[in-house]
Amino acid sequence: MAASAHAYVRGSTVQFYAWLREQGENSVPKGPPVWICGDCHVGNLGPLADADGQVHVQIRDLDQTVIGNPNHDLIRLALSLSSAARGSDLPGVTTAHMLEHMMQGYEQALIAPTRRGSFADKPESVRVITRRATRRTWKHLARERLRDLRPTIPRGERFWPLTREELKAIQGLFRQEDVRRLVTSLKGRDDDAEMELLDAAYWMKGCSSLGRFRAAALVSVGANGKSGKEFCLVDIKEAIAAAAPRALKAKIPSDNGERVVEGAKHLSPALGQRMMAAKLLGRSVWLRELMPQDLKIEIDQLTREQAVTAARYLAHVVGQAHARQMDVGTRREFRADLRARRTKRLDAPTWLWSSVVQLAGAHEVAYLEHCRTYVSAA
Repeated sequence: MAASAHAYVRGSTVQFYAWLREQGENSVPKGPPVWICGDCHVGNLGPLADADGQVHVQIRDLDQTVIGNPNHDLIRLALSLSSAARGSDLPGVTTAHMLEHMMQGYEQALIAPTRRGSFADKPESVRVITRRATRRTWKHLARERLRDLRPTIPRGERFWPLTREELKAIQGLFRQEDVRRLVTSLKGRDDDAEMELLDAAYWMKGCSSLGRFRAAALVSVGANGKSGKEFCLVDIKEAIAAAAPRALKAKIPSDNGERVVEGAKHLSPALGQRMMAAKLLGRSVWLRELMPQDLKIEIDQLTREQAVTAARYLAHVVGQAHARQMDVGTRREFRADLRARRTKRLDAPTWLWSSVVQLAGAHEVAYLEHCRTYVSAA
């Protein structure tokens, strides 16, 4: 998180909502209650493979998902894009244009939501990563995650040994029939194929691993129509209570793992069909097989044109996820409300601009304090 202000924004979800509450309940208008990402920054969007291996650009991290206010996703995305623009040394004027293009892309999705956006709509930066995702195979995933193609998980900086109790619990988990069905249902595998757990390790993976359990499981499974077996890597992640505020009277699963899976089914169908909830040593967890095509969009250095194009497209992806949950009348009313809150000086809602300005300042101060603490502890 100390690497850059943009990295700090990605890792400070709890602080984001705390600062948002400090602005007051009326600072952000209520949108129609739908499943939202809850942590809708740029890094949580990207190419995903569905169960058949087809690539879609959707929301890829649903830890914070709840039925809530879709405007919270818009603010989180706008803040992330603003941070990326500042990191690219782009002026504040570009941030204003990014927010305008964001709203254009989002509102377009409210007019005509579809399950999958057109490839032609993608900016060049997203096209590049989508083409890369489409060409990837298990060997690419193994080299990145495992460093080699041998059926073991190398212990080191990222993967740590499990305790005997943890390993025994994971072994029991992979003897369950519903877990076997999840793994064998993907990419045309035989439904009755055998599955074997080859190795498992604790997975230290960025901010999402702090204070919670996460493990990687290396599994072999019979391949349909092929001799021998194929390998797959399964992510097991503890699900904790979401920081994102819920809509009043929203019917959300009380189990956090089930909540994450249910939100994924609504927001990112390509991902939701590859996930399941489970219990592990009293913890609520969710499981998914990692696919070679699953990549996140990295925005390091942007030109002005790239910034506004990316803002429009990514907001369209988020808008599609929200709009699929609304009927025609609700989409029309929500879009009209968004447009009514614009001013002549900015073609975006005033509450979105003011929220980004206030939050950007709060994050910058907190980021510098975080860096001071990091240096002191080093």
